[in-house]
Amino acid sequence: MIDVDYLNFLENILTDNRKEKFLKVLENRTNHFTIAVEDIFQMHNTSAVMRSCEVFGIQELNVIEQRYGKSIDKEIAMGAQKWVDINTYDSITDCVDTLKNKGYQIIATTPHDTDCLMDDFDITKPSALFFGTERDGLSEEILLRADGFLKIPMVGFTESLNISVSAAIIIQNLTNRLRNSDIDWHLSEEEILIKRLAWAKNSIKDIKRIEARYFEENPR
Repeated sequence: MIDVDYLNFLENILTDNRKEKFLKVLENRTNHFTIAVEDIFQMHNTSAVMRSCEVFGIQELNVIEQRYGKSIDKEIAMGAQKWVDINTYDSITDCVDTLKNKGYQIIATTPHDTDCLMDDFDITKPSALFFGTERDGLSEEILLRADGFLKIPMVGFTESLNISVSAAIIIQNLTNRLRNSDIDWHLSEEEILIKRLAWAKNSIKDIKRIEARYFEENPR
């Protein structure tokens, strides 16, 4: 449970404009879809995917670091890491199992002819959309465990796009369709309170000192 008194204390430090911006953004945040990237060799691509998640309202990004242990490129992300939840996994199995247990269907993004096109994709089911490496695409394990496949329609000679471009196109398409649907895609009241608290803490300088003072004066 969120400590509402503590949340109110922190939000009183923020400007009214900041608090209103939080609420406006949270109205458009969703966990109905989540994004997963697998062993992305060029870290700036993962950072760019995270930025697309933030811009189009996806709250969680799942990063599999089975081969390449890297950190988010904050310059490319342009602050998005403050507003998007990053879940990291050491293995494909751990990531897929975790997301399935949360109720997501696993959707592999691939350019194959038999895959579902974006506009035909069923958005009613909570879905984890997986994007693969720049060089090799998604691993065989993810393809075998996928519940469905999704692709971007292309009419040129080139058969693939950079991962960050592909993710941006798919995320924008599906979240736009979601917002124009009757699906209950919004965050729950509890999820909104959790994000308000996290974002308030991310917005306040010297938060550790302020937090320590508050709990010293207001012991639980």
